[in-house]
Amino acid sequence: MNPTPNRRRRSTTHCSTSQELRVPALEVCQGRTRVLYSFAVDGKKLRSFATVSRIHRDDEAEIHGYQRPEVLSHIASIRRYLESEEPMIPNALVIAFDKRVTFEADKAKPSDGNVRPGTLIIPIENDAAVEDLPGWIVDGQQRFAAIRDARIDAFPVCVTAFITDSDAEQRSQFILVNNTKPLPKGLIHELLPTTTGTLPPALQLRRFPAMIVARLNHDENSPLHGMIHTPTSPGGIIKDNSVLKMVENSLSDGALYQFRDPLTGQGDTEAVLTLLKTFWAAVAATFPEAWKQPPRRSRLMHGVGIVSLGFVMDAIVDQHRPRLPTLKDFGADLAHLQEVCHWTSGSWQFGPDHQRRWNDLQNTPRDIQTLADYLIAQYQFRIRPARRPRTSSRRWS
Repeated sequence: MNPTPNRRRRSTTHCSTSQELRVPALEVCQGRTRVLYSFAVDGKKLRSFATVSRIHRDDEAEIHGYQRPEVLSHIASIRRYLESEEPMIPNALVIAFDKRVTFEADKAKPSDGNVRPGTLIIPIENDAAVEDLPGWIVDGQQRFAAIRDARIDAFPVCVTAFITDSDAEQRSQFILVNNTKPLPKGLIHELLPTTTGTLPPALQLRRFPAMIVARLNHDENSPLHGMIHTPTSPGGIIKDNSVLKMVENSLSDGALYQFRDPLTGQGDTEAVLTLLKTFWAAVAATFPEAWKQPPRRSRLMHGVGIVSLGFVMDAIVDQHRPRLPTLKDFGADLAHLQEVCHWTSGSWQFGPDHQRRWNDLQNTPRDIQTLADYLIAQYQFRIRPARRPRTSSRRWS
């Protein structure tokens, strides 16, 4: 899924009254290419040149924006504080400007090589639609909303800004700024595939699996189409983190490893998707009564089922090497597990003295390991009855 490099389109359906907001600013050079601008402005004027980019997907499932919905209780709390005596907000808002915003250096004042004083020039069109404004809030949307709604005449705030026309750059900065805050993991996972630049190693390695999950959820030929719960697919019934774990486990040392570059974390996208779509289409056909049921009614759609079946996929692929299993192969092999699976009723028979009701299994490392080991052992016993069944030596977290 390619990021949209220029999302802001100037409206041509109306005539605008153009003005300029000129604010004293410092231009700060960080490293070889990074340039930031630091300035102060009346918070009540922010909405004349900046808005919030809400995360959503268009009709073609392309991701746009990056901000989560407003937290009304948080905004109300900040607003009450702003309306109290002597309020102070020391933290700067972070704004991404497009290239209509320019900087004029003050030639009368010297630069120390990294910092230049000058003036930031922000175009303002009084009747412009919000999507045509030159600025987007990367960090501070709750403060932005609270200042907007507060019953105060003015409130100066500090702003740190950068200039880019790239949505991917904005998303990268949004994730980095919020990396140490309780940002919903689902939002990070959905944004990762459309970011650029360097991220912390853990997020860098998760970028490719997150893209695979997004494709599984939004490709029309995917058996999991629309079934994965994300911020832009709130109607999904499978937790995105469960599908992400299933993909990551297989990429790490399972069937998908052969399609992955372990150094970069990237891989052969189409090959990975072909294998996953084929396997899960076979799962849907093998267990139709448990498919597309909410997790409380089907442990197949629960994290414990999704992750465990990912290891079954690895075992089936290993059984058919050196060629990859077809849909028919996956279906025939999964059929051996029909009589031992209890996704929606009954009890799992893990051993003579080890039984668990179907809905007692939880999305925990111990239950995932128990179910995965059982399914793999049953599969190997049935597919090769002359061979002693073995269990997986993997451990799940």
